[in-house]
Amino acid sequence: MIKTISLIILMAMFPAFLVQHTGTKKAKAKNPIVIMKTSLGDITLELYPKNAPTTVANFERYIRENRFTGASFYRTVTLQNQPHNKVKIQVIQGGLFNDHDPKMLPPIPLETTEETGLHHLNGTISMARDDPNSATSEFFICIGDQPSLDFGGKRNPDGQGFAAFGRVIRGMDVVKKIQMQPAVGQQLQPHIKITKIILKN
Repeated sequence: MIKTISLIILMAMFPAFLVQHTGTKKAKAKNPIVIMKTSLGDITLELYPKNAPTTVANFERYIRENRFTGASFYRTVTLQNQPHNKVKIQVIQGGLFNDHDPKMLPPIPLETTEETGLHHLNGTISMARDDPNSATSEFFICIGDQPSLDFGGKRNPDGQGFAAFGRVIRGMDVVKKIQMQPAVGQQLQPHIKITKIILKN
């Protein structure tokens, strides 16, 4: 009789355990991972689609449709090579480089850091732009914390900041190595080729 009662109790508890266990799995759903292979080593990124859905979807589309073919890191910004900027930053910038590249998609809306809750910290990947809502294929990676690139920051006169959408989780040594490559002004000479970009969902 006691065994029968115990079995009934266990069977009654099982559905609740199953729901809880399934819910835990959903809660731990992983963010997309991107492996960016360069001639100087690999950079592994974690993207944040829940925070910046439009920006992440755009970046993923470039990868899935092989639109980053021929992309490179072409710009390095150090504390020494921006003499005319009162607000200093440190980043490397990459993408298709050519504004008229046929692989370039239309511009996307700017998801500001005020909207997303993300910030330009060490290793953050974000979209390069001129005017608000003009970002396309070009991106940059922060070296050190760069609060002046957030919403309300002083680096861009319009105060809207830039659209952060992920971070480097492995390979900051490669990012720093790229930053230190030979450059004329801020233009890397030669560009550092991005040989392959792998998206893991």
